[in-house]
Amino acid sequence: MAEINMLQAINDALSMAMETDDKTILFGEDVGHFGGVFRATSGLQDKYGRDRCFNTPLTEQGIAGFANGLASNGMTAIAEIQFADYIFPAIDQIVNETAKFRYRSGNEFNVGGVTFRTPYGGGIAGGHYHSQSPEAYFTQTAGLKVVVPRNAYQAKGLLLASIRDKNPVIFFEPKRLYRANIGEVPDGDYEIELGKAEVVREGKDITLLAWGAQMEIIEKAADMAAKEGISCEILDLRTLAPWDVETVATSVKKTGRLLINHEAPLTGGFAGEIAATIQEECFLYLESPISRVCGLDTPYPLIHEKEYMPDALKTFEAIKASVTF
Repeated sequence: MAEINMLQAINDALSMAMETDDKTILFGEDVGHFGGVFRATSGLQDKYGRDRCFNTPLTEQGIAGFANGLASNGMTAIAEIQFADYIFPAIDQIVNETAKFRYRSGNEFNVGGVTFRTPYGGGIAGGHYHSQSPEAYFTQTAGLKVVVPRNAYQAKGLLLASIRDKNPVIFFEPKRLYRANIGEVPDGDYEIELGKAEVVREGKDITLLAWGAQMEIIEKAADMAAKEGISCEILDLRTLAPWDVETVATSVKKTGRLLINHEAPLTGGFAGEIAATIQEECFLYLESPISRVCGLDTPYPLIHEKEYMPDALKTFEAIKASVTF
């Protein structure tokens, strides 16, 4: 075990994937000798050569199209989109090609070896072009898996599982935790199963559900609620597509309440899909309406970032409102 931060864990996972599979190719804007804007790929070009870790032109659509081409020829393609905000020019390739490749051929050919890595979310004063959380755009696209880790340990295990999965995966990395989250991570090779939520803390009064950077937010809110005598069960969804309905429903049937927290805007956010499904699964068990604590329906603000963020205090107030409904 080693005490490392999330960036180091991601770098370790990428190195391990390249070491164990010589068909693994890593590419993106400035990922080569420079190591990427956050240095997530530092040292990998020196270790594995310029043929396996290299820079691309500044064209996200081209990066995604190139990834599809590599994977369709049997390579394992790891493509970095420098910021999640920049993924939109690549949507045509990802949604209309990556996701549908297997289906249009009856599985005669596929691009299951593609993983798109991209840092998402706010909290770093990045303004409206470097702070968005676009995960929900991709959860409604059949053929894609969507994964978000919450800490260094999860990042390494989930990233290795994503790279080795036989389906295309979009791996959103919470950039405000890149260097802020430090934890014990095994030195060796390990994977965390995709599609499985984790019960992080047991509780009996309300279920709190989040993913990525918002996990630390709901944990802080749960600690505040505990001082009021409210027992919170905390779940990390981890994989948004396909998401673990069974684990969430089991928790809600126990607690009778559900609060979903995510950084993306409220309208069209993935919390709405979760809420709709859980009210179908758990309607007779619910003691109060399902609550959503999310970002605002506005372009991500720079000067008002703190007001925008669904923080622990907003979550704590929503917990109290749900329990006293």
